[in-house]
Amino acid sequence: MSEAVKLSCATCGQMNRVPKDRLAHGPKCGSCGAPLADGKVMELDAAAHDKATRGDDLPLIVDYWAAWCGPCRAMAPEFAKAAQALAGQVRFGKLDTEAHPDIAGRARIQGIPALILYHGGREVGRLTGARPASQIIDFIRTTVGART
Repeated sequence: MSEAVKLSCATCGQMNRVPKDRLAHGPKCGSCGAPLADGKVMELDAAAHDKATRGDDLPLIVDYWAAWCGPCRAMAPEFAKAAQALAGQVRFGKLDTEAHPDIAGRARIQGIPALILYHGGREVGRLTGARPASQIIDFIRTTVGART
C-alpha cells in the first residue's frame, strides 16, 4: 500500500486519507464526494480554514481577499492558474476577510490580497499584493519544493 496524506474536506469538514499516488487523479471526500485536490481554488469558511491549515499534509496556500478589493479580483484568475499548475501537489483556498474578520485578525492580515502558505500545521511563508501565477508558483516551489 502506498503512503497516504491527510486532507480535510472544505465542504463537510471530514478528514480523508488519500494515497499519494492518487493525488493527481482527483480524489474525492469519502463522506460527501466533494473534490479534495482537483486543481481548483476552494472557498473556505472559518471551520474549513482552521482544519485545513492545521491538519492537512499537503501544503495549502490561502488567498485572503475581499469582494471590494480591485487587486484581489484582478489576481483571482492568476491564483486559479497557479492552482491548476500545481494540482495534486498543493491545495489552494480563499477566505473572504470581510466575512471572517476574526480569522484575518488571527492571521495578522494587514493588507489584501495576502497569500499565506501553510505546511505541517504552521505558516511557512507569506506574500502580499497581487501576483501573477508564475510568481505564486515560484514562491511555493521555493518555500516547500513543489514540483510541476
